[in-house]
Amino acid sequence: MTDMTENRGGESETAAVRRSPLAKHSGGDAGSRGRTTIADGVVEKIAGLAARDVDGVHAMGSGMSRTFGAVRDRVPGSKSVSRGVKAEVGEVQAALDLEIVVEYGVSIADVARDVRENVITAVERMTGLEVVEVNIAVSDVKLPDEEEEEPERRIQ
Repeated sequence: MTDMTENRGGESETAAVRRSPLAKHSGGDAGSRGRTTIADGVVEKIAGLAARDVDGVHAMGSGMSRTFGAVRDRVPGSKSVSRGVKAEVGEVQAALDLEIVVEYGVSIADVARDVRENVITAVERMTGLEVVEVNIAVSDVKLPDEEEEEPERRIQ
């Protein structure tokens, strides 16, 4: 809360500081005044979208979370891009855990490397945070003849 005491000229001190030519130069660069915090969920969304962009990634999350996600995705505006992603965000660093499903026939090591690179690049570029680690768990392989997992009942 701003203290608005009056000075001798009858104007508030806040107004006097705003008009003072010294006020422009005190405090350093305008971009460094204040603090920016980034929520875990923001980093999770960025990482989830970056991971899905990699060829060979079929889906994100475990079988159970994908099943619940399929139900949630049918509700307009509720698609979860952060499914399968967990982020721990500090003031200057972030660590991520991803759970992915890969397509059959791809090199899991290559897909994991590409996901890691894509996620680190996207998160660091968009947030300015240093990504210290990206742990990837491959929970399943999507076989060519497997049908997509869908809930048995359609929600209306």
